[in-house]
Amino acid sequence: MNVAPSDLGRRTGTVDMVHGGGGRAMTELIRDLFQRHLSNPILDQGHDAALLEASSGRLVVSTDGHVISPLFFPGGDIGSLSVHGTLNDVAMAGARPLCLTAGFILEEGFPLADLERIVMSMAAAASEAGVPVATGDTKVVEKGKGDGVFITTTGLGVVPDGVEISVTRAKPGQAILLSGSIGDHGVAILSKRENLEFETEIVSDSNALHTLVADMIEAVPDIAVLRDPTRGGLAATLNELARAAGVGMHLDESAIPVKGDVAAACELLGLDPLHVANEGKLVCLCEQADADRLLSVMRAHPLGRDAAIIGRVTDDEARLVEMETEIGGLRVVDWLSGEQLPRIC
Repeated sequence: MNVAPSDLGRRTGTVDMVHGGGGRAMTELIRDLFQRHLSNPILDQGHDAALLEASSGRLVVSTDGHVISPLFFPGGDIGSLSVHGTLNDVAMAGARPLCLTAGFILEEGFPLADLERIVMSMAAAASEAGVPVATGDTKVVEKGKGDGVFITTTGLGVVPDGVEISVTRAKPGQAILLSGSIGDHGVAILSKRENLEFETEIVSDSNALHTLVADMIEAVPDIAVLRDPTRGGLAATLNELARAAGVGMHLDESAIPVKGDVAAACELLGLDPLHVANEGKLVCLCEQADADRLLSVMRAHPLGRDAAIIGRVTDDEARLVEMETEIGGLRVVDWLSGEQLPRIC
């Protein structure tokens, strides 16, 4: 159900500067829209800061700003994306997410109906993930000084004792696993942005990966590295890991899953799927002896059913990511100097 303008005490049905003024209008916006949809026992405490129960283990905190364009896209929107993106950053440390915070920058004149749609999507994503939005903040900027809605989310999580996931643990000989097909998110965004139509709609892979990570850690507690290949795609992620760990990577192109429609769209648009952003995939490095067992666990999870072993870590001092192509050649997979697609997350 949409919020009628009268419910929030306004005439226009759009975000107004008074919503950021600290008075009754702002209180009504928070109460009748944000708190109504995001309600949970922690948020409903009503404090300026959320009170959380302390727990054992090590705390992980991660924050991420979301400025995606367009705000709504096949398979998601900025609301669900802001939940998934931050939960995944927390999960890549091997952590169990505890809660999220959310900061909204709203542009004057933005339709309240669209804002409610975004908040409802955010609430649904948080509920599905089982992670509450514990506290938040709202600011309004003058028309022309924003782009509708920007959202910053911060995630807090706990890493269980005995789990040590770090890029410093990447070592030659380890297997490289990928949880599923690449390029879905970036192509979905681009198709919406450019009003492109394909035979079948390409949908973003945006999803929260923490339950997949939990299953993986339970099966193989000694996982070395986890990383979600978002901006810059798989190529940038592996190059970052190689540079940070002082190792090389050898990939098998035929093993890297790319959906047929995504591959066709990339060919049409002149994009390399290796450089296209993802929002519901992860890369994992583990010992070769654990790789097949880990792969089975990943494929048993709905978000890892297309998982594959795509290569191995090498001792290349030049820290190159190389790929054996499907026709038997070898090419360097470099990262882009800039962004292939801007404002993708």
